[in-house]
Amino acid sequence: MAEKRRVFKPECREGAVRIVTETGKSIPVFAQDLGINQTTLASWVSRVNRAGGGQAADEAEENARLRRENAQLKKDNKELAMERDVLKRCMVLWVK
Repeated sequence: MAEKRRVFKPECREGAVRIVTETGKSIPVFAQDLGINQTTLASWVSRVNRAGGGQAADEAEENARLRRENAQLKKDNKELAMERDVLKRCMVLWVK
């Protein structure tokens, strides 16, 4: 007689994938710990990587762009502060 298929809740799948990706633990070892077939766990992980892989790249690109923009704004802010200080000194000299 055929073995009955186990059904895993989405929360269980997400938790297992999260643990594998965050801890870096190998899929076969973790699958054995959980009592899940390693090909099942590997398919869950690959499905998440395919679906979210583009998102991770987009987020990394966005972070890099924001870091460059932040550095430029800091530089501009320093330049504006220097100009303000020069203008203050000029006003003091002009008033005298």
